Formats: sequence, C-alpha cells, structure tokens
Amino acid sequence: MLPYATLQHAETAIGRSLTAAETLWFNYTANMSDYILYCHNIIFLFLIFTIVPLFYILIEHLFRDYITAYKIQPKVKYSLYDNFKCYKDVMRMFILVVGPLQLVSYPSIQMIGVRTSLPLPSLMEIISQLTVYFLIEDYTNYWIHRFFHCKWGYEKIHKVHHEYTAPIGFAAPYAHWAEVLILGIPSFLGPAIVPGHMITFWLWIALRQIEAIETHSGYELPWTLTKYIPFYGGADYHDYHHYVGGQTQSNFASVFTYCDYIYGTDKGYRYQKRLMQQLRYGSKENGGSYAAAAAAPGIKSD
Repeated sequence: MLPYATLQHAETAIGRSLTAAETLWFNYTANMSDYILYCHNIIFLFLIFTIVPLFYILIEHLFRDYITAYKIQPKVKYSLYDNFKCYKDVMRMFILVVGPLQLVSYPSIQMIGVRTSLPLPSLMEIISQLTVYFLIEDYTNYWIHRFFHCKWGYEKIHKVHHEYTAPIGFAAPYAHWAEVLILGIPSFLGPAIVPGHMITFWLWIALRQIEAIETHSGYELPWTLTKYIPFYGGADYHDYHHYVGGQTQSNFASVFTYCDYIYGTDKGYRYQKRLMQQLRYGSKENGGSYAAAAAAPGIKSD
C-alpha cells in the first residue's frame, strides 16, 4: 500500500509532478495491499496459460495451408481434444501447486525488497533488469535441466514433461509437480539478486511464460520478433530437445543458446541442421529425393 494519502502528498514526497503512468499506478494501488498486488501474478499466469496457446491453435485451424510450412514436426497432429486434455492437466497443476505457491510465497518477495512505491522505474531500468533476470534464469535452468536428464531425475520427475515429443503451446507448463517447484528457483533468483519494482516483476513472470509457450509451440514462425534477440534459441531449437526424448544430451538451455555452445551440448542439434542442409542442397542440385530431405528431421542424432 502506498504511503501517500493524496496525489499531492506523493508529488511532494518524490519532488516532482507524477507522470501519467505514475498517476494511474497511484489511483489503482493507493488502497491496495502489497500482498494483493503480488497475487495479481495468479491472474496473469492463468490468462497466459489459457490465451497465448490458443493463438497457435487458431492459426493452425484457420490458416492450415499457409502455416503447415512452418510446422517443425509436420507429421504429428494433435486434435482439439488433445489440446484440451493438456490444458486441463495444466490447470489442475495450476490450482493445486502454482496458485497456492503464489499465495504463500509473498514473504520471500518482502525479504528481497521488490517495491510497489513511487516513482515507477524507467523503461531502461525495466529492460536492463529483465535482461539480467533472463540471463540468470537461463544459466541456472540449464544446469537444473541437465540434472533432470540424469537417469534418476528423468525417470522420477522430468519424463512427465517429455510426454509431448512434439510439443504444443499448452504443454509449456505441463510437468511433474516437483519440477514446477524446483524450476521456480531460477525464476526467483534474478529478482532476488537485482530486486526491482512490482511492475518489473509482473513483466518478468509474464514474459518468461510467454517465451516458454513460444518455444513449445511446434512452429518456427518467420515473423516472430524473438528472432532478432542475440543467442535466442526459439521453437526449432527446443523442439529438437523434445523430439530426441529422454536420452537427449542436447539443447538444455531454456532461452538462449550460449550455455549449450560453451558446454558442448548442442552438437547433436548442429549436426542435424548440417545434415538437413546437405540433403536439401543435394535434392535441388542433383535431382535427389525430396522425401529424403523431408525425412531428415526424423534422424535422431545426439
């Protein structure tokens, strides 16, 4: 709850007039507790888990002839029922684990110092903090993900997430309850190391989940803005990890590709990409079989 009785008191406290965004924030949060503001994450996550994957379902059914060219595993098709079943399982986990975790984890937010006060952070501050959050989460998630692919971690926990060898948007948060809890640690580390404003925290949680849905979408769309982010993995990169399955030792990173490159865990993926290029080139130059090139994604190399 803001410690200002009126807009004038707020302006006096920060020594200047409030911006339009700060006035809006004041009017919305003046009589709202910080706990309730933090719990907005529950609403945001519910909306993201529900609405964002629908985008891929809609374009798949409304623009099938056009969009098929960008489907990473075109031979695998999921019905609307399959998507709904996945969504139902995700919502069950959301109600039983994610939601309650949000409700009880507020003391940790107080402890690290995520603020709700004025002034609001600048755009540059938000972008720089989000960049740090993504980098910290990506690095720590990489090593946790590698642990999940050891025999015990995979058999006991991670194999639930790999039930979808051709991932779909709704399957991004589909996982064992223990994995949901453990992967909350990398997401929390960034804000713990570089605490910011509640708005930045909201954006971090929302953008990370939207990114996860994109990389599990099953489509490598040409117009996605994330293509312009340096070292960004994307859907094709993570799809390979799911396709190879439990035995994979490739593409562990959640967002970027630098960890896999540094630690040598992208060799299978890079080999497959080279092989596909050779097959396609040979088909065009030498009249070879396009079927062979189309079959290249089915070659599991790791």
